[in-house]
Amino acid sequence: MGASDPEVAPKARGGAAGMAGAGAGAGARGGAAAGVEARARDPPPAHRAHPRHPRPAAQPSARRMDGGSGGLGSGDNAPTTEALFVALGAGVTALSHPLLYVKLLIQVGHEPMPPTIGTNVLGRKVLYLPSFFTYAKYIVQVDGKIGLFRGLSPRLMSNALSTVTRGSMKKVFPPDEIEQVSNKDDMKTSLRKVVKETSYEMMMQCVSRMLAHPLHVISMRCMVQFVGREAKYSGVLSSIGKIFKEEGLLGFFVGLIPHLLGDVVFLWGCNLLAHFINAYLVDDSFSQALAIRSYTKFVMGIAVSMLTYPFLLVGDLMAVNNCGLQAGLPPYSPVFKSWIHCWKYLSMQGQLFRGSSLLFRRVSSGSYFAVE
Repeated sequence: MGASDPEVAPKARGGAAGMAGAGAGAGARGGAAAGVEARARDPPPAHRAHPRHPRPAAQPSARRMDGGSGGLGSGDNAPTTEALFVALGAGVTALSHPLLYVKLLIQVGHEPMPPTIGTNVLGRKVLYLPSFFTYAKYIVQVDGKIGLFRGLSPRLMSNALSTVTRGSMKKVFPPDEIEQVSNKDDMKTSLRKVVKETSYEMMMQCVSRMLAHPLHVISMRCMVQFVGREAKYSGVLSSIGKIFKEEGLLGFFVGLIPHLLGDVVFLWGCNLLAHFINAYLVDDSFSQALAIRSYTKFVMGIAVSMLTYPFLLVGDLMAVNNCGLQAGLPPYSPVFKSWIHCWKYLSMQGQLFRGSSLLFRRVSSGSYFAVE
């Protein structure tokens, strides 16, 4: 998954950003515990030694700080919070679906409209392929406005399953309390915590990706049916039956490996780069150091998502390759033997970043698949 994908990248960035908040909360809990310990070592005042004034008054507040009640996702509020996250995720997914739909059609090489002549920043005439808005208008002309949401149902189910899976894993394998360390003198300790933190996030991302990937494959195939005007994949249940009958169990997991590799590279790249920048380049004496550190992971997420985009592209192409649809067969695409074969082919064509830009798309020699 390429992290630039509107479905995958925001979750990883959100998870990475959430780690800092968790670390700060753990630091507060650690400070509270230290205060309780210090009070326990000091001799109690005379009026507190009286039986009517017992000292263990700090215990209720300690329980509150541990998140036993009242916090998001804790106690009785956990089901409500999880349902809220699923609902919010569904709304964002629905709004961003036309963007993903157009991107996928461009990724498979479907260019139904001729390029137009324009000028670049140097004033030279160049050929531009249709932008997202032009492409979306074309889809509306062919299928109507509802056509922009082809394949949305399995994608909503995939995102909901991913969100529920991550929430369930946090309950079964709760993350350790991690303090946030920013001093350069604590570099080894801080790096060890970042590694532990990222490993935990990677485990959750990989498990949720594997469980939701079959629905992702169905969603991709429903969308690329626009190319050949097919109706092979119409519903989730019928699509499951077709894939299992024609490709077996492995058919639900085509394209999974490049997506997993993209997720792993994104998480480690984003977190480690943000950590080293915050530790070595942002001086604690700078007045805006805290504000800069809070945005480091966000900026690194955008940069790393661009670098991992080829994993997303290869994974999506493999999900629709040689599945009986016109978009996954010549002349749109060769029949790839593996995702490595697909990667090498795109690399030779100079098309590893095809579809990454939806506004200014210049015509290049490898804009289309050329298969005899």
